[in-house]
Amino acid sequence: MTKARPTPPVRRTTRLRHMLTEPGLEFLMEAHNGVSAKIVGEAGFQGLWASGLTMSASFGVRDNNELSWSQVVDQAGFMADAASIPILLDGDTGHGNFNNMRRFVRKLEQAGVAGVVIEDKQFPKLNSFLREERQPLAAMDEFCGKIQAGKDSQHDDDFVVIARVEALIAGWGMAEALRRAEAYWKAGADAILIHSKQPTPAEIFMFLDAWERRCPVVLVPTKYYTTPTADFRERKVSLVIWANHLLRASIVAMESTARRVKEEQTLINVEQEVATLREVFRLQGDHELEGAEARYLPTQSAARLSAVVLAAGAGGAFGGLTDDRPKAMLKVRGRTILGRLSDDFESFGCRQLTVVRGHQADAVQVGGATYVDNTDFAETGEAYSLSLAVDALKPGTLVSFGDIVLKRFIIHSVLEEAGPGLTIAVDSQFRSADYLDRVICDRAYTGRFELDATHLKAIGASVAGDPHGAWIGLLHAGQDGATWLREAIDECREEGTLGRARLADVLTRIMRSGRPIQVVYTHGGWINVNNTADLLHASAL
Repeated sequence: MTKARPTPPVRRTTRLRHMLTEPGLEFLMEAHNGVSAKIVGEAGFQGLWASGLTMSASFGVRDNNELSWSQVVDQAGFMADAASIPILLDGDTGHGNFNNMRRFVRKLEQAGVAGVVIEDKQFPKLNSFLREERQPLAAMDEFCGKIQAGKDSQHDDDFVVIARVEALIAGWGMAEALRRAEAYWKAGADAILIHSKQPTPAEIFMFLDAWERRCPVVLVPTKYYTTPTADFRERKVSLVIWANHLLRASIVAMESTARRVKEEQTLINVEQEVATLREVFRLQGDHELEGAEARYLPTQSAARLSAVVLAAGAGGAFGGLTDDRPKAMLKVRGRTILGRLSDDFESFGCRQLTVVRGHQADAVQVGGATYVDNTDFAETGEAYSLSLAVDALKPGTLVSFGDIVLKRFIIHSVLEEAGPGLTIAVDSQFRSADYLDRVICDRAYTGRFELDATHLKAIGASVAGDPHGAWIGLLHAGQDGATWLREAIDECREEGTLGRARLADVLTRIMRSGRPIQVVYTHGGWINVNNTADLLHASAL
């Protein structure tokens, strides 16, 4: 049986043409770069207006062709990549004569633009809402030739060329506007955009009544914005463009934020009012890149090293040193414990550090880190803190307690032995009876080189007798191991045990499900800083 071929998607040029020619009123929202184009598409608009004014403003230049045609095409290309909806581009005067127009149209098609609007003013143009006496119009016959050149140059029959009539803007009157619209339509324009800067739609409606729907009409009600949309529908307008409002909204927001940060000299009061970095990354399409990396990069490169440090605890045995900071921010030889861990991980290629904060969270600062806050740190344990950073549990993640100081050879040993599962560092010399993470392995440390891996058999305070050592609070999660951790955390959450669970409990759950946890033995070279004596000992280390 022959499979039916999937129906190809309707081209963007065809969709824009349908918006112009089919019954009903359609709307385009302004965009000026890739991220605003994506926002327009996600808002549900069926097409967008690539505004010359707002593109120029986003570059910090004036709207009188100071932005070159090649820069316009480049920007439109980024917008077409970011959004799947049709783009109608503000082409000003076509950026020159008929020859410039021909090349302009071809380049717009190549960039993925669905149509262009050109206005009948002289090059270089001036924005329509500025200085009426400086709005000279192009000769009508010359502009008709420019329309014909654009239509003759397009390769896609559905690409749209719209003629923008500026006679009302320039004060040349209704008769001239109608005369020019008639000529441009006969020259091949797919639609007429009639423009006005009056605060009411009176002259626009006069034009529409006289025009009698000879061809589709496009409006830009920037100045007569109080007009009910029903009035446009009643007069059979094809397309309304909301021409500059995203850029104007962003200017207000940026000015307010800049003033506030300058006055207050802190980000505390604005951070909750701006988009999160995660939302920025989402709009940039990072999720697609992450999937592509997993598909196309070699396994070793795809599992890039990252780290999660659990630093929510306060620490109560430091004689007041942790009243205004967590113990992870105490200093050892002039550097904080957390800063040392960050440097240690970075030396092995870690470029993504996530820190779970809790006690005195604002005091936790380390360069380049992403922060997750455990506001319930006093009532919860390590597993709950890790659950808050579960999005950072990717293949190739180091998970560490935030109160350990260690020699880098331990990290190197763990990474050298790490596989697709979980690998933990165990100190064979540390066997304190009151330490909570004592371990039993399938064999004790022998002091000899072993070809076969050592695996964890039991971990936690319940380990009795003579343990084989202690877990130092450092593990590596490979491709499978990251999944095991996430699944075990979910199971604890479903059972209601997550809040007080330790990471040792999570590792025990993973072992009981039959998944092996590899052990790398070390012999000293680290300190778990739990009190002032440990802090002094760490300085000696």
